[in-house]
Amino acid sequence: MSAPHWNDARTILCVRLDSMGDVLMCTPAMRALRQARPGRTLTLLSSASGTALAPCLEDVDSAIAYAAPWIKAGAPHPPSADSDFIGQLAERRFDAAVVFTSFSQSALPAALMCYMAGIPLRLGHCRENPYRMLSHWVADGEPGTRIRHEVQRQLDLVASIGCRTDETRMRFAVRADDLAAVRGMLEARGIGRGRPWILMHPGASAASRRYPPERWADVIGALARRTGCPIVLTGETHEAALIDGIRAGCGVATCSLAGQLGLGQLGAAIRLATVVVSNNTGPAHIAAALGTPLATLYALTNPQHTPWQVESRLLYHDVPCRFCYKSVCPEGHHDCLGKVAPATVVDAVCSLMDARPRARASPRRP
Repeated sequence: MSAPHWNDARTILCVRLDSMGDVLMCTPAMRALRQARPGRTLTLLSSASGTALAPCLEDVDSAIAYAAPWIKAGAPHPPSADSDFIGQLAERRFDAAVVFTSFSQSALPAALMCYMAGIPLRLGHCRENPYRMLSHWVADGEPGTRIRHEVQRQLDLVASIGCRTDETRMRFAVRADDLAAVRGMLEARGIGRGRPWILMHPGASAASRRYPPERWADVIGALARRTGCPIVLTGETHEAALIDGIRAGCGVATCSLAGQLGLGQLGAAIRLATVVVSNNTGPAHIAAALGTPLATLYALTNPQHTPWQVESRLLYHDVPCRFCYKSVCPEGHHDCLGKVAPATVVDAVCSLMDARPRARASPRRP
């Protein structure tokens, strides 16, 4: 019996076990996998946050949620649950698995899981020789020799098995019903079609990636006075207190959709916005996928997640402790974001508003 080959793989498990933004940055690579063989189907294996994206990903046919215990946000559970899950994967009889990781993660736990599930082809980055855990592997030199953008890292991984694409933009499909729903919400708040408006997303999962709330309030006040544009704040339900505090401190009228949007509706809102202002978090990557001009308050925790192929402004204050990879500022000062002046943010947003027609027509690569 001949050895299995990637060209013959009809069903591929795409493993990216962390958050929504990380999954989005894998979408060009998943597109390359999908295009390489007619009739190929992709299943996304990810966290609850990652699998929530599946209805918005045209190249993903199905999704499986799994709280991997070796991922930072994973939930603890007994080893028997992992054994049961491996059995469920085995029942699906996937032809191949691609394990997508950042350079700070190991592919080996997921590779072992796929090996035990009997998936014959397994691809991932690895620093040491994985032997039988990965049937195909790419030596991982990051971050020692270089650091690539996360999107490029995943594109290079699948290129090693001959899967390439010219469509290297991230992908997020906005549905017509979500657009209609968000347009209705905006019109109810006096924001009609054709009127410029600004979407601001002040939250982020990691404290080290959040621009200070008082700075957000200063930006909103100055931006509203300078542009006269409506400003709409978005966030998850648990961020309502953050949003309310910012609105109370900005001194101008704003709108809040915090806790009111499903993921598809959030994508629709980002698609309809004139400019998005966000920390380095999932909605920033949705904006890049949709081509909406983006001003990113970019904490210098890591270098590989900058806006990809979208008209953007990267806003940060350089610090000696850059690229700490920490979720909480280890120095306690948070200077890489805290020292970004509100006036700098306002200038960046205004420059994006002026450049918007060009940004939509020809998105650029960072």
